[in-house]
Amino acid sequence: MLEKTDRIVITGAAGLVGQNLVTLLGDEGYRNLVAIDKHAGNLATLHGLHPEVRCVVADLAESGDWARNFDGAAVVVQLHAQIAGLTGEPFQRNNITATRRVLDAVRDAKVPFLVHASSSVVKSVADDDYTRTKKEQERMVAQSGIRCCILRPTLMFGWFDPKHLGWLARFMERVPVFPIPGHGRYMRQPLYNRDFCRAILSVMNSQPVGAAYDLTGPDRVDYIDMIRTIRDVKRLRTPIVRIPYGLFSALLKIYALFSPKPPFTADQLKALTAGDDFQGVDIQAVFGFPPTPFRKAVEETFGHPVYSTIALESPH
Repeated sequence: MLEKTDRIVITGAAGLVGQNLVTLLGDEGYRNLVAIDKHAGNLATLHGLHPEVRCVVADLAESGDWARNFDGAAVVVQLHAQIAGLTGEPFQRNNITATRRVLDAVRDAKVPFLVHASSSVVKSVADDDYTRTKKEQERMVAQSGIRCCILRPTLMFGWFDPKHLGWLARFMERVPVFPIPGHGRYMRQPLYNRDFCRAILSVMNSQPVGAAYDLTGPDRVDYIDMIRTIRDVKRLRTPIVRIPYGLFSALLKIYALFSPKPPFTADQLKALTAGDDFQGVDIQAVFGFPPTPFRKAVEETFGHPVYSTIALESPH
């Protein structure tokens, strides 16, 4: 079991999972936290909410003094990842090169345990830069010789979400109609991010060496019904309009020509419609808490008086 004073280092701490994990750890009384991320703006947001946390701006794909923060750590939580991008280079840099350097730092500092946030895409039928580099990243961790546990979440949502459901919800507030690709009946298994963070905390304490767990949300929800639930919870009246898949994909590619950081790419559209059906573990049995139903999680996500108002900058 971790002590409340043990040093916990979190890489990629300024993103969706990191912001929620720091919030959860703070609520649970952990006070010796080190948050590392290359996105200075989002890290400043984290520090503003949690001034007691040591925040380090660093690009983990580059060698530097950031590795000194691993000395004396009881656990490292590896969250950094490239999720979206227009070329393969940032995926290689942030999912592979940065991970190699972090694993070296963990070995050099003799950190006793590592929690690695992988992704359900390592078991997906999709074939893109994200999927390929996440598979390689997980392989690197599993073969590193470091005492570790691997967690593979499905699509996540929650407080601080700069992409996915968070972006879609903000988009819905601004447009006269909300476009849906094709028929919209693409089954998803969205995982509430705070539940994922509870699972991380659970394995930080139990330290099941060599374990790998697949985590899915408790509900199977079609994409169009996810959008309807968000609209209902936010009390919006935005009409939902179906657009032919080919046209929708073409519009995304055109949008990407004018935006260096598109919130939704053609590759992500392919992943959305790939038809994956993931089999997750029994969250209650493995991690000791009941998963949050989708609608309740959406209500918590958009109902918090502070966190629901904070939108991170897209890091990619």
